[in-house]
Amino acid sequence: MNTEDVQTGDGLSRLSHEIAPVEAAIELRDSLDAWLLSVPESAALDLGPRIKFRWPPPSEAALFHVSDTDWKGTHEVEIHNETYLVETAENQFGFFARCPGLWIDVKGTNHATCIQLLQEKSEPFFQRMFSISEVLGLSSRFRGHVHDLAPENLLKVLFCKDRDVANEARIEIEQQASSRLYGLALIEILKSNRHPNRRGAQWCVLDMFEDLPEYCHSSEEVRLAIEAMKNLIWTAEDDIARVAYKAGVVLGGHLPDYQGGSTLIECLKSPSKIGRRSAIHGLFHVVEWVPSLTSEVIDAIRDMAKQEPDPLLRAYAIQMAHDIELCESDHVDEPVFPEEQAS
Repeated sequence: MNTEDVQTGDGLSRLSHEIAPVEAAIELRDSLDAWLLSVPESAALDLGPRIKFRWPPPSEAALFHVSDTDWKGTHEVEIHNETYLVETAENQFGFFARCPGLWIDVKGTNHATCIQLLQEKSEPFFQRMFSISEVLGLSSRFRGHVHDLAPENLLKVLFCKDRDVANEARIEIEQQASSRLYGLALIEILKSNRHPNRRGAQWCVLDMFEDLPEYCHSSEEVRLAIEAMKNLIWTAEDDIARVAYKAGVVLGGHLPDYQGGSTLIECLKSPSKIGRRSAIHGLFHVVEWVPSLTSEVIDAIRDMAKQEPDPLLRAYAIQMAHDIELCESDHVDEPVFPEEQAS
């Protein structure tokens, strides 16, 4: 495929009620695996919090009552090697410029300043498009819409360095959950240890897996997903994007009837203290939904606390068991480890 051609959705990507064949889900998983293997293995990057993208930005011209008849001047402006028509206006409040092709306008001290401000104001839009191009392997900026992407490209966009773009892809996949097309591929994302932006992608998957059965063809797929979440907790080297924390929340708060409780009890023995912290928190939610497990959970957390080498985590476990025993609606805040405060 020409790298400049962004594949758009086929019939499967728009399924809402029809269930995709298992073979299609396997093919999609294998396609994702091949792509991930092409990415050099890297440590996970902290992409920071998701910043919601709003476009177009608020109109400055509207605030100063620039009418349609005020736009009299026209110019051609080059922005990132693309030529755009720019219109200029002037009224009693000052000078203005707008770019209809990018849905933006600005107010400045003169028309030349307006042009410069217009270029600056367009930058978030272009950086967003470039971030999609980067993850899809395009040499020029992305010009389409995320909702038109084929399934394999929607999965790639989950790894976008712009977490709001990744979230947009998550929403599109979530809307197609009942097709069962994506489940196996999403499990592979949870298992991935190669792509530098994997934590952002994994957070998106965990958010979708709050409704895990919707994505799976069988109980075996559900089991594989739970095993992948357990592994995230068990091997957690960091809590970038709160992925380890989120895995505990999903298992405890959304999947307690799918072995979430027993899985988290196992994770109390995780070699990762970040993982053990996640398991303790997740177990609070388990007893909210499955009260019959209360005694088992309390005993497991207290047994863990007796052997816990980290003093912060030991105190957290003791207090959490106490909160669960007293049927508290809120629980003790989780500890922040010194190395996390420094990062």
